[in-house]
Amino acid sequence: MTVKISTLSNGMRVVSEAMPLVKTVSVGIWVDAGARDETSEINGVAHMLEHMAFKGTERRSARAIAEEIEAVGGHLNAFTSREQTAYYARVMAEDTGLALDILSDILQHSVFDAEEMERERGVIIQEIGQSEDTPDDIIFDHLQETAFPAQSMGRSILGTVERVSGMQRSDLQGFLDRFYHGPSLVLVAAGAVDHDMLMAEAEKLFGGFNRSPRPSQQTASYSGGEKREVRDLEQAHVAIALPGLAFDDPDYYAMKVYATVLGGGMSSRLFQEVREKRGLAYSVYAYPASYRDGGLMTIYAGTGGEKLPELMPVLADELGKLCSRVDDDELQRARAQLKVGLVMSLESSGARIEQLGSQMLLFGRPLNIDEVLASVDRVDAAAVRKVAERVMRTAPPAVAALGPVEQLESYNRFAARFG
Repeated sequence: MTVKISTLSNGMRVVSEAMPLVKTVSVGIWVDAGARDETSEINGVAHMLEHMAFKGTERRSARAIAEEIEAVGGHLNAFTSREQTAYYARVMAEDTGLALDILSDILQHSVFDAEEMERERGVIIQEIGQSEDTPDDIIFDHLQETAFPAQSMGRSILGTVERVSGMQRSDLQGFLDRFYHGPSLVLVAAGAVDHDMLMAEAEKLFGGFNRSPRPSQQTASYSGGEKREVRDLEQAHVAIALPGLAFDDPDYYAMKVYATVLGGGMSSRLFQEVREKRGLAYSVYAYPASYRDGGLMTIYAGTGGEKLPELMPVLADELGKLCSRVDDDELQRARAQLKVGLVMSLESSGARIEQLGSQMLLFGRPLNIDEVLASVDRVDAAAVRKVAERVMRTAPPAVAALGPVEQLESYNRFAARFG
């Protein structure tokens, strides 16, 4: 499989990867803008714009968009993250032109009809309500807000009911005009795709985006702290964050291995010590999140409220142990888990366009899989211990707790465990 890259006159990049034996195409637009680009007054606008893009254009109604893509058996969707927004489709190879036309239409000619916007506003408010009613979902919004207080990186991607209720058409159009520029867009396709055809269609359909550079971003500033909410729930939900690493940090792959050793599977330290040995939690895991200018190392546990006094010291202890000892067998397992996951993702055209789109926005180039695998293989015990020290000693933890958390130890006592 060979990745081909071209650039339109307006700075929009076009990336494709032909996958032998595949008869379908996954194609999408990756946008270098997300929730962290919002001001507090329009929190939730990136997500609402993503929703409204499917609600009608100058030549297609919302129903026509759905019917046209489904008439050829295709699939159309989108997502918003903190740093990116993506709009994508999967179709048979012969329908690639239709998918491109629809993507171009919704991103350049959406009308943001008042009635459709009012309906979608209600849908998003229900989505916010559903999230609030899902403890093991909303706990991570609480954690993000605690780790990055009073800044765009800490606000919810969905926005608040108050902000969404007051969102205007001009807010959507303003965000689109400000951030959806040629240099901030990547058209990416994988599967049974012909790059020359893709370029010809891209020149015709996406040339209207201007070439303006991307506006600057507010720098994320991590801060430790605590948010706890006593709520009548069966389980106590606790999420802990410590400073993580940016995508371009030299220790990025060591952090991925570290997180896998710590809480990345059933053989991980947290699963074995917290669940299997002590029975302190039904669910316990750890994962890293990286951004352009930092990141978070997150640990989550769901448990009975009466288990909290024993659980919290154990979590801190396991984090501390990785600063001094990493066994060869667990290091090998972690590297294998990461490498197999990366290789398996190459077999899915949908996963592949997500990789390529994100990598082009973050690094300006696709990362060669052999290069990535070699980076994982180079992670040794010393590199993992180094990351463990960075995670533990850089700044105090952020803690979010929800449910029957009356027995949760004080924040100061827990933070002192990190020395």
